[in-house]
Amino acid sequence: MPSVVLPGSAKVCNSGSTIGLIDIGVSQSAFLFQVSLSGIRNDQSKVKCEIQRDGKVLIQGMVTEGIRLLQGLSSICQMRVQQICFPGPFTISFNLAGPVDPRLFCLRFRPDGILEVVVMRYMRPSDPVDAWVPPS
Repeated sequence: MPSVVLPGSAKVCNSGSTIGLIDIGVSQSAFLFQVSLSGIRNDQSKVKCEIQRDGKVLIQGMVTEGIRLLQGLSSICQMRVQQICFPGPFTISFNLAGPVDPRLFCLRFRPDGILEVVVMRYMRPSDPVDAWVPPS
């Protein structure tokens, strides 16, 4: 099984909102990308992920709670770093490093707020299986 190494920027952020930080991994047969959607609830945000054949990815949704997460608490909380986004719609778009087959993908919204997607690379029937060269 080929390994895919991700630098980790979707999980590590020093300040500001973490929505939209992206890691992209490449293997011989697929792309793996992880997008940070911290503070977004899968059951209320209506996240939509569209993948086009040329590798363009469009992610849209709604931040439903935002800063209201801290309201109504019986104890006093002091925020040291604001990483919670304001409620409202969001759009994230980026391009993968090559064509893909948008019919062949697997999407998972992890409990830690990371949207993880694996999409198969587009291979022409004439492409040799071992002719893949990683992007530099």
